[in-house]
Amino acid sequence: MPEEPIIDLQSDQYFMGEALRQAAKAYEREEVPVGAVVVRAGRIIARAYNQVELLHDATAHAEMLAVTQAEEVVGDWRLNECTLYVTKEPCPMCAGALVHVRMQRVVFGASDLKGGAAGGALNLLQWPTLNHRCEITQGVREEECRSLLRTFFAEQREKKAGPGGGNVLN
Repeated sequence: MPEEPIIDLQSDQYFMGEALRQAAKAYEREEVPVGAVVVRAGRIIARAYNQVELLHDATAHAEMLAVTQAEEVVGDWRLNECTLYVTKEPCPMCAGALVHVRMQRVVFGASDLKGGAAGGALNLLQWPTLNHRCEITQGVREEECRSLLRTFFAEQREKKAGPGGGNVLN
């Protein structure tokens, strides 16, 4: 009989590191650098990063792509024995999907006070009237996750501003 995996803070740190590696792939492809991994029984069963621009698909968030992969591995749409690690707090679309697939636990790095749906702007993951509530752990490797996002968006603003930083004198 296999031993039960021990999920502890060290495991959270490790698996968030794997999600950060996925976020770096998104960054390299000029996608918003969000990465996600799905873990079941102490093993990663899915890895993904944002591919909205690459796939021309507004739903191609890291979480959504990782969930689809995990469903294929598990052979079911129910992921109630799984944990999702994601570098940024899930948006309402992703949070809704995580509730729908009955994700046991969601661990994220950077909070999103404007659009996050795991306690930032609202908390769909634990909405009282929905049929499932996910456990939430937030702030794992938060500074690394936040730093990657900040750097990405600063570079994007710089590119849009062009030479001279966009300061035009009349």
